[in-house]
Amino acid sequence: MEASATQQPIEMGIGNEAGNADQYLTFLLNGEEYGVDILRVQEIKGWMPTTKIPNTPEYIRGVMNLRGAIVPIIDLRLRFNMPAIEYTATTVVIVLKVEHEAGERTIGFVVDAVSDVYNVTAEQFNPAPDFGEHAHTDFIRALATVDDKMVILLDIDQLVGRDAAMHAASQH
Repeated sequence: MEASATQQPIEMGIGNEAGNADQYLTFLLNGEEYGVDILRVQEIKGWMPTTKIPNTPEYIRGVMNLRGAIVPIIDLRLRFNMPAIEYTATTVVIVLKVEHEAGERTIGFVVDAVSDVYNVTAEQFNPAPDFGEHAHTDFIRALATVDDKMVILLDIDQLVGRDAAMHAASQH
């Protein structure tokens, strides 16, 4: 499924010019491939138990100490209302820089497995679908067609949202 040649590049720094490629780290969740801007990735760690914080949503698995920094850990399966699974050797935490009104915050995201790094050009982007007011998909930056498969590119700032980031930041 290819984007039409008349389609305008999507804003927000995605595929700025024809031929220019942005890089995305992709990962698997429930058999689907998702991607985040590689410039936001600080590190990828194997799963380690976290310290659970009371009165937080179920998808916030707790906090982890990364070289002296207390980092909230969000399970993306639970955040996306997918069934929980037992963590395995392929389960990883992708540590990302997230921006919100109060500044920048480091947050870890539990995913099933890391997949690949793709160079994605403007021609490979499709706008996120509009499902109307009943489905909140503002965290989907775009859909990209890479090697004949669809990759869901996330807007990590929208995904976390100001309130969730502030709640997680206040827990340490």
